Amino acid sequence: MNRRQFLSNSSQASLAALLASRTSLFQGPNVKRVGLNLFSCPKLLESDVAGTLKLLAGMGYKDLELYGPYSFSTEAAKKHWEAIVPQVGFSGSGFFGKDAKTFRKMLDDSGLKAPSLHTDLDTLSTSMGNLAEGAHAMSSRYVVLPSIPDDKRKTLDDYKKMAELFNKIGAEAKKNGIRYAYHNHGYGLSPMEGQIPLDIIFKNTDPDLVFFEMDLYWTTAGGADPIKLLTEHKGRYRLMHVKDMKQKVRFSGDGGDPKQWIELWDYMTTVGDGVLDIPNIVKTAKANGMEHFIVEQDIVKLPEIALKKSYDHLQIL
Repeated sequence: MNRRQFLSNSSQASLAALLASRTSLFQGPNVKRVGLNLFSCPKLLESDVAGTLKLLAGMGYKDLELYGPYSFSTEAAKKHWEAIVPQVGFSGSGFFGKDAKTFRKMLDDSGLKAPSLHTDLDTLSTSMGNLAEGAHAMSSRYVVLPSIPDDKRKTLDDYKKMAELFNKIGAEAKKNGIRYAYHNHGYGLSPMEGQIPLDIIFKNTDPDLVFFEMDLYWTTAGGADPIKLLTEHKGRYRLMHVKDMKQKVRFSGDGGDPKQWIELWDYMTTVGDGVLDIPNIVKTAKANGMEHFIVEQDIVKLPEIALKKSYDHLQIL
């Protein structure tokens, strides 16, 4: 091989390597089924359920994550929602005024599925049979606790008791043909008496009974590293709320109450428009057992535009 051929071959090899790296960087871990948590557009759903479902399907969304309370939720859960309606500005309604059969038909007609349902601790603890029946009616695989009530997470001992309860809930869920998952907020991520409360939940729950849904926004606002959690707890996280931040922000306190969550809503932005390393996070999540990627932008303004942009970004990672 003469010098000219060597240089030509070297240049071609360098170009090929560069193109491969660019392809890996910009196309990366494509998410084929993108879900949406309906807390992103509750006011649209309250005004026109069928039209909103068709709108979301038209954007490309395949899966939806519902939130309660539902007709089968406990009375305590329904009263809790009634109390926070003035803060959030809309009513909590799992099926938006429809019965389960009617709502399921609306999903089917729009080509949508609902693999997960957000619910509450009281319903999970005392009414698993009814909850499972509702989940099966939607063909949902996961029932998810969105947050631990603040009076049940004051001490490390509270978190240990919660881990024991999670095991019982997980066992009941499995017995009823579904899976239980816990969705994190900002609390439990900072040291309490020298220990991280979330670590207590991981260490004291059965991996076959208790799964997790990572919320990228609240995890970051609580000071934790999503990638570190995903790799340290391989196989535990099965669902993810994909969110982005305009800038890195932290809770004003421990992230333990709705007031602190609402304070940070304005820093949420369309997936891909913020500072979080979404491509790397998604790639790491897929490598560690993630099954469902669910866009959530709490009560976003102009959902018709923002939610479409988030979907499109996840398609071109």
